[in-house]
Amino acid sequence: MRINKIIASLLLIPLLGFGQNKTYCNPINLDYGYCPIPGFVTQGKHRATADPVITFFKDEYYLFSTNQWGYWHSQDMSHWKFESRKFLRPEHKVYDELCAPSLSFVHDTLLVVGSTHTKEFPIWMSTHPEKNEWKELVHKSEAGAWDPQIFWDPDTDKVYEYYGSSNLYPLYAVPLNRKTFQPMDEPTPVLALNDDEHGWERFGEHNDNTFLQPFTEGAFMTKYHNKYYLQYGAPGTEFSGYADGVYVGKNPLGPFEYQSHNPFSYKPGGFARGAGHGATFQDAYSQYWHISTIGICIKNNFERRLGIWPAGFDADDVLYSNMAYGDYPTYLPAQQKNHLNGSFAGWMLLNFNKPVQVSSTLGGFQPNYAVDEDIKTYWSAKSAAAGEYLISDLGEKSNIYAIQINYADQDAELMGKPESTTGHQYVIYISNDGKSWKKLIDKSKNTTDVPHDYIELEKPSIARYVKLENIQMPTGKFAISGLRVFGLASGQKPGMVQNFVPLRSVPKIKGERRNAWLKWQQEPQADGYVIYFGKSPDKLYGSIMVYGKSEYYFNGLDKSDRYYFQIEAFNASGIGPKSEIKIAE
Repeated sequence: MRINKIIASLLLIPLLGFGQNKTYCNPINLDYGYCPIPGFVTQGKHRATADPVITFFKDEYYLFSTNQWGYWHSQDMSHWKFESRKFLRPEHKVYDELCAPSLSFVHDTLLVVGSTHTKEFPIWMSTHPEKNEWKELVHKSEAGAWDPQIFWDPDTDKVYEYYGSSNLYPLYAVPLNRKTFQPMDEPTPVLALNDDEHGWERFGEHNDNTFLQPFTEGAFMTKYHNKYYLQYGAPGTEFSGYADGVYVGKNPLGPFEYQSHNPFSYKPGGFARGAGHGATFQDAYSQYWHISTIGICIKNNFERRLGIWPAGFDADDVLYSNMAYGDYPTYLPAQQKNHLNGSFAGWMLLNFNKPVQVSSTLGGFQPNYAVDEDIKTYWSAKSAAAGEYLISDLGEKSNIYAIQINYADQDAELMGKPESTTGHQYVIYISNDGKSWKKLIDKSKNTTDVPHDYIELEKPSIARYVKLENIQMPTGKFAISGLRVFGLASGQKPGMVQNFVPLRSVPKIKGERRNAWLKWQQEPQADGYVIYFGKSPDKLYGSIMVYGKSEYYFNGLDKSDRYYFQIEAFNASGIGPKSEIKIAE
């Protein structure tokens, strides 16, 4: 019955004006709300959200995240509809809207509660969230806490709350009364960071700050094969190394043991970086996914987006997320998918660091920043006028399968949700000679907000040049952090990477064993590399994407354990063979 409803809903999508995408691309394309920069409002406003959670409930996906004045829902995990709603009562003047909310269900009822340092927020309930129908389940939750998650154990019909966000205190758990949803006991400490042992838990952009205490936050519980997987985020939301780890126990209140293969959600490299404070959920086909926070953190530390990653449990019940090529086109939920190797569409980035032409440039926001595969840098035109453009030269005629447009919100003036704007309006042209242009995508009459628009073409197009021309912006100047063209070029794939060596202090010699220096010989055909790592040669679940370099300083190791590493090169034509696996004792 569930599958039939999903198929029926997908058949309706063309009637609603949507394409039938088979893929998506991170950051996911949502109408993220705008917030002012605290204390620096004159510098403008920025889009911001984080701390996401998705659950699949009554044949739809529901997505809540920080300060969004409502929530999204979707039947296919591709096209999201926003429902505007305030979940806080008028007396909560100090808060604007839900921060780091909990989203879960008990039987046929969806439950939502936000973060609070006080014990006065309501727990909301709904049996028809698709209609935006909600009422209070609990008027004042005595279990009020920051970064909460209410977890219902369907096997025992018991309810627990996990919470915590601090660089001083641990995460806590408390059982809730099944009828009143109020605490039944005193909170139990269940998890604390151990950054002396776990390099990835250290503070800093590259897990390299040993002077400041890292944060643990974002508690989330998943039950699998009668074991309880307590997930947590560290070391800080503003860092590319922001990640999620997991401890495993046989009881919902612990004790919990550190999963050897950690962090299980980690993306320090590539275009969209950071994969912490998230939630693990199942899709319509019972396959697992993980949603988490992506950091931009330029206009403000809390300028953030959301990413969804294929995840799962392996044959040994190890929780993993597959981050390899995680910000390239990825297949949407489907039957019979193996998330360890069957999610990446295989469409490569065609315009990394290729030549760019633009209509104008604002200050130091230079054109090449639109194709440098760094979401933290961007090109901006001098205005938002119709006719401002960016031309990307792919270098050769290539097969184009999809395009992602990432806007940068330069000089944005909005606050709150962009519901009243006319949306981003643009046209994309293609050419083989840079002179004669053919219209490929026409969104000149678009009325929706698409800050990370992703267009999957019905049929591949062949071209060398791609031109993005502005028609109208919802706010701010025409600015692009990434015009990303995906497909396949006609050249050769890279060869196998040679002389790959992981260097690390040996156990018997004093040294920093949480770090490793990874060095290799530059592959002439490569645009970049993906480094795989893990504590077992058959579980290289961690991955790091590196562009244009032949070395990487990795500071995310666990001190006491042996590691295995492997590397592959990639370019616009595809992926080369993996290297021999190397050991770092």
